[in-house]
Amino acid sequence: LNDNTSHYKISLSGTMKSPKINFDPPFLLLMPVPLDVKTEATINIIPQDYLRQSRLQVELPELEPEDGDRSSPFSVQFPGGQDIVLSSDGTNKKLICHISFRSSRPVSFLGTMFFTDEEEN
Repeated sequence: LNDNTSHYKISLSGTMKSPKINFDPPFLLLMPVPLDVKTEATINIIPQDYLRQSRLQVELPELEPEDGDRSSPFSVQFPGGQDIVLSSDGTNKKLICHISFRSSRPVSFLGTMFFTDEEEN
């Protein structure tokens, strides 16, 4: 610099972290209840390594009994909202999720709910 013809080499390194979410508890077991009675549970969703705000979407499983009449007995509510927010200390705030199930038919079900962000992570 300052008319000096010497060259300077700068090396940079870094680590890319992919955003992810964890669940507490890691799986959900809803208790058996009589027909048309709601059973519900609350889970904490713990986002990690999100650098900007994102919104969670939920894909709920559908049940297809033998008669072919598909139903979606699950519902999900986020009392504090579905947005993953970066707090002032650089961490992501947890989200509270209420999951409920109600069916007018006898059913036993094992399935998966998919929680994704805006970038389909």
